[in-house]
Amino acid sequence: MTWDLFGQRIPDIRQDWTGHGAKDFDTLCPFSPHSANEDELAERLWPSSPATDPSLGRFEATYVGSVAEGGFRQEGSSGGMVSWVACELLRLGNVDGVAHVVPSPAKSETGLFRYRISRSEAEITEGARSRYYPVDLAPVLAEIFARPGRYAVVGVPCFIKAINLLREKDDVLRQRITHTLGLFCGHMKSARFVDSIAWQIGVKPEAVTAIDYRVKRPEHPANWYRSALSLDGGGRPERDWWDLVDGDWGSGFFQNSACDFCDDVVGETADISFGDAWVEPHSQDGRGTNVVVVRSPEIGDIVRKAITGKRLALDPVDADFVIETQAAGFRQRREGLAYRLARFSPRLRPVKRVAPTSRGLPWRRRLIYRTRRSISFWSHRVFVLAHRRQWPGLYLAWGRMAATIYHALAYSRGPLGRLLDGIERRNRH
Repeated sequence: MTWDLFGQRIPDIRQDWTGHGAKDFDTLCPFSPHSANEDELAERLWPSSPATDPSLGRFEATYVGSVAEGGFRQEGSSGGMVSWVACELLRLGNVDGVAHVVPSPAKSETGLFRYRISRSEAEITEGARSRYYPVDLAPVLAEIFARPGRYAVVGVPCFIKAINLLREKDDVLRQRITHTLGLFCGHMKSARFVDSIAWQIGVKPEAVTAIDYRVKRPEHPANWYRSALSLDGGGRPERDWWDLVDGDWGSGFFQNSACDFCDDVVGETADISFGDAWVEPHSQDGRGTNVVVVRSPEIGDIVRKAITGKRLALDPVDADFVIETQAAGFRQRREGLAYRLARFSPRLRPVKRVAPTSRGLPWRRRLIYRTRRSISFWSHRVFVLAHRRQWPGLYLAWGRMAATIYHALAYSRGPLGRLLDGIERRNRH
């Protein structure tokens, strides 16, 4: 993988260590119409799953809660479940290493974060917290390919799907990657998001050596995001996301274009997957709370034993509860995806599990989806221009305008929002 102009990781199929290369690229890319979809992969992975849901896929059990033991909850951005499961697999001897995202050494070619294989609880803990930054699996997959052992991989849905597609092609990786841990995902950000935060805090992007995207503050609600930058030479300025022009996740600033064509919110091909419980009262708990979807019987047994032993504070919930915690994500990737697909010509339209349609979709929802896609597209390009000219004000002025339009459509904010409300009421009558 290599960097593109917009601070995203893109494939370079000329450099390949697996022996598959360009000849298999169309069946290994998780967004390819020629690769197996999530339903097909899940059916092969867990043919005897006791439950199936159109939004969650196949699963064994669903929970809400957090880790009760140790410092996992305090160290993680949510309830600490991702690090706990990774450490437990290591402690039980089920795996020899865990591939996950950790901060990069200063001035690394990979940027601020990279994948690494950790082989101890202390190393796994270094990867706790959220990482909204472009990374790639190639280096750790090469290490797994070269070094025998059993490995777990932590990743967002498309990464886990890619792992499963590659395992079906490659006997070595199928034997060595024995567990997958999925992360619920809204979309992937480019590296420029960090640069934008730096501009808005008043520091130069090149001075940033590290970022904590979600500073944990138990006295504040969990959804009250605050980022902290570590600077070259010292200093750790912070800023609430509410104060950033691009701090509303739903508006889609710096979104990877592939995310517009993803229909997997919850990591349907992972052995177990984790998200934030974005419903009351859990979203008000600043300590963080996870929702968990278990698909592997082996990991299901581990979780149940830990609940019985009071090591995990998890309560069973139904599928509808998990779906409600990710309501905005499912709207974007089901209703919104159907609308985006309908706007493509059949010849160019990607093949997805969602059928293309715009029928019955209110005009305001259509404008929301179109505005979000426009913001995703133009935020990359306006930022590149502003960065080249060293005009941060250009990007920030455009960002404020774009955010104002989006907020008026989505949340009825300001005079424009009130005008749109009036038009909507008149149309209904």
